[in-house]
Formats: sequence, structure tokens, C-alpha cells
Amino acid sequence: MALVNDTVGGLLNHWAEVSPNKNFISYTERDLHWTYAQFNKRVDQFAKGLMELGVTEGSKVGIWANNVPDWLTVFFASAKIGAWLVTVNTNYKVAELEYLMKNADVHTMCIIDHWRDSDYVDMIRQLAPEISQETRKCIHAQKLPELRNVVVLGSESYDGMYNTSEVLALGDKTDDVRFQKRFAATNCHEVVNMQYTSGTTGFPKGVMLTHHNIVNNGLAIGDAMKFTEAENLLICVPLFHCFGIVLALMAVLTHGASMTLTEDFDAKKVLTSIEKERCTALYGVPTMFSLELSLPEFSSFDLTSLRTGIMAGSVCPIELMKKVMDKMHMKDIISVYGLTESSPGMTMSRIEHSAEQRATTVGTEFPHVEVRIVNPETNTECNIGENGEICCRGYNVMKGYYKNEEATFQTIDAEGWLHSGDLAMKDADGFYHITGRMKDMIIRGGENIYPREIENYIYQMPEVNMVEIVGVPDPKYGEIVVGFVILNDGCSLTEDDVREFCKSRISRFKVPKYVFFVDTYPKTGSGKVQKYKLRELGAEYVAKRKAEEAAAKK
Repeated sequence: MALVNDTVGGLLNHWAEVSPNKNFISYTERDLHWTYAQFNKRVDQFAKGLMELGVTEGSKVGIWANNVPDWLTVFFASAKIGAWLVTVNTNYKVAELEYLMKNADVHTMCIIDHWRDSDYVDMIRQLAPEISQETRKCIHAQKLPELRNVVVLGSESYDGMYNTSEVLALGDKTDDVRFQKRFAATNCHEVVNMQYTSGTTGFPKGVMLTHHNIVNNGLAIGDAMKFTEAENLLICVPLFHCFGIVLALMAVLTHGASMTLTEDFDAKKVLTSIEKERCTALYGVPTMFSLELSLPEFSSFDLTSLRTGIMAGSVCPIELMKKVMDKMHMKDIISVYGLTESSPGMTMSRIEHSAEQRATTVGTEFPHVEVRIVNPETNTECNIGENGEICCRGYNVMKGYYKNEEATFQTIDAEGWLHSGDLAMKDADGFYHITGRMKDMIIRGGENIYPREIENYIYQMPEVNMVEIVGVPDPKYGEIVVGFVILNDGCSLTEDDVREFCKSRISRFKVPKYVFFVDTYPKTGSGKVQKYKLRELGAEYVAKRKAEEAAAKK
């Protein structure tokens, strides 16, 4: 694979010219299908509308919506006129939204009116009550000094806000020559997307990603799965996250393929869409695949069109990966490891790797990306088989954190290496194994314990649907091992069952001291389990258990 210098908008133009009548976007639920040419025409009109709203090169255009069709319109329109798309987590509440919009200097905010139990219009008005009092395009909100426009994606009208049709109509006021001049000035090394780190730890930071970052990452992903123009990828992961916008959307765009989307994740809707649209690829975090396989009517769906896909977002359980390969016909499924700051892919398995290698490792380096494992204390490279921090260097490294040079310098060293904060090991065959986050590593009585190792053993129990291992503070050992288990429907286990299973397979100091059975885990909007919250919950549960044990002895 050779690196390319295409822009996001340039690629869309290319396929609209080469394959104008090829289907690009499908929504089964809406019975909506857009060809490359149809979608490109809509994008250009919306882009001219944004220009009429005062969006210039480098302006920040926010998008706060689930995977609705015009999410994609906003992204490509922004990209074509040199603006930055700032993606907003759909789960955000008022305080989080205020921080992001202020930190990102959002100029134009594109939203849906509501999502689940959240009224987005109302929350915007709470932050900027001036919207209803001032002329559109002239908003001057005290709390959001850079905000000038709010666009509601849809046909509803709200005081002080534009809707989709109004922005499209405004596009008629901007002549094509001015628009094409703006498009021609876009540069692949400029920022096209800013994503805020999911916040599993610490305060969110704006990760600046360029066209070059995400286009080439998507190209490499598609190449690894042998994508062709005949591919049809089912996208059910959020577009506001790198998994959706890069690993999915950019893989499709760079290969001139097609995509089918669901607006939110629903296991039944996903399988229905795959069957109806004859999708060949499917992405998801482990939780999503587990829910799909657990559907009572799973066997009634025809999934034989599936061939490949990605399981990522967190380290993939070995047993789950094998089930997906077998029961969902995804023999060519791969895993990808990375983080938002690496655009996001750093390592990946390939379809030519053995099923065992794809199920137990995160593969090898991306093309044109250097990867190494270093000792976190000395920064010296680790030996084969030795745990350390995984780092990378190459085209995929972010441009930096927005308005946060200190955090950028702490993450990218003087030699250009991006430090992930994740623990990994490289084996003798050159494959990488993720063993956890440095913060997730449990130190019990001086022994380093890696949660993923224990989780992989417990996943072998047929009753177990999901398991998470965390370390909880302990006065004697420093930390003790605690497990949180979600059981498969209709199954039952006791704490002793899990402990006895582990005792026969792993060292005694790794066996969970306590096992708690739960129905769900705290997660980020992108589906990642928030282990720091599980640690907090574990501390509460352990304290309660100890109090009960003490009371029973009296």
C-alpha cells in the first residue's frame, strides 16, 4: 500500500464521477438509498449553504446526532470547504456539551431535535438562551462566544435555528465558482475532524485528525480485509467515534464500496439489514456481537452474505471471536487495535492470518506505521515476550490536542512516538497482544496481574456472556482481584463456581477474590466499558460484603 494525498471531498468527487449510479448509502428502516452522484450533489448544496452561514476555512462545525443520513452530509460538506467537523457524543448532557462547544470554539452546531430521553434543542437553549431572541446567523451567546448558527437536521422549525431544507436552499445564494475555489484550496494535511477522547479516564481533549490521517487509515483497513467496490458494509457503530468515521466510512470511501447504516445499535435491526441488503461486512465492539448472537431468533436470519468485518473498541474475547467466525459466517473477520490519537489504527490482523492469530492477537503493524513496546519507566524498548507500553510513529499520529500543547507533548515524545498508555507484548512471530491499560494493571502483593488474561479464562465458561476484571484497593495486598460477570440468558453460576474454574487454570494470586454478577456495565457512548467506574463500584461492593461477613461472625 502506498500512502495517498487525497482529501475526503476529493475522494467523494472521484467516485461520483467514476461510479455515479453505484449505491453508496442505504438505510433499510427508511427505505433510503443514495447513489454516489445523488449524495455528492446533496453535499455540494449543503456545503454552499454552510458558506452562506459564514463557515470558513478552519471553522468548527459541530455534529450532535446519532447515525441519521444527514450526519454524513454535514461531514462531507464541512470537509469540502476546509472546515473541521467536531463530533459530539450523543450521550452528552448540558455540562459536557458546554465544555466541548466552548473548548472547540464551535461556530455552527448541527443537531437532531432529540435522542432517546435527551432534548437536544432544549439543552442548546439552556446554554444559549439568546438564540430565540436574536436574528439567525447573528447569535452572540454569553456562554458560547464563538457560536453563530444552530442547524436542526430535519424538517421541524425552531425559533432562531435553521433546518436542513433552509440550509440547502441557502446554497443557491453561493455561486459554484466561489464554492469550487474553496474546495480546490483544501489540503490533505489540514485538520478535517476533531474528536474528543471518550473520557474513560481524565477530562476530554480535542484530538485533531487530518484528511491524510483518516483517509490512509481507512485505506489500510479496507486493504487488510480485501475490500473491493462490491463490498457492502453494515455500520451500526456510532459515526461520532473513530470506529465509525474512519475504520468504517473511510474504508468504504477509499474503495468505492457501499454501506448500509442503522441509526442506533439494535441487534435485531442489524441482522435484518444484513439480510435485506446482503451485506458482506459487519463491524462492532464485542458487546454488540454478543447481543446479536444472543438473540432468540438469531438462527432465523440469513447471514450467509457476510464475509469479513472488524471486532474492536476493546480487547476481543477469544471465545466470542471464534463464535462470530463460525455462526455469523465471518471467516475473514479481523481485529484492530488503536486509539483516537492514532487515527485510530495502529495494529491489525489480516484475513490471511490464521483464525487463532486473529482471535488471540491484534495482529501486526499498519503499513507505514512503526510500533514498539517500551518500558514505561525507562522508555527503553522491551524484549520479545516482555510487557510494556505500546507506542507508534507514522502518518497516523494525530496533529495534536486542540489548544493543549502540554498534553500533546506528554503524549507525543520528541522523536514523534505516540504513547498509548496501553500495555502490550510482542511475541516471537511479530504479533502484538494487548494485556490491558497501565491504569488497569493490578498489583497484588508485588505481583503484576493483567486483567485480560483472567478474563479470557473465564470466558471459556459456557454460562458466561461477558466478564470484566478490575483491581480494588486492599489494606493487606495493595489491590485484590475482583470480577464482574454477565451471564447468558437462562444460565446460573455461583461465585464459588467461577473461582473454582479459575483455580484449576491460573495461578492462585490471579483468582478473583470476589465475583459479582451484574446485568450491565457502565459504558462510554462508543460502547467501551468504563473500567474506572467498575473499580469504584467494586470498592463499594467489597466494603459491603466485608461488612456482611463481619456481622455474620458476631
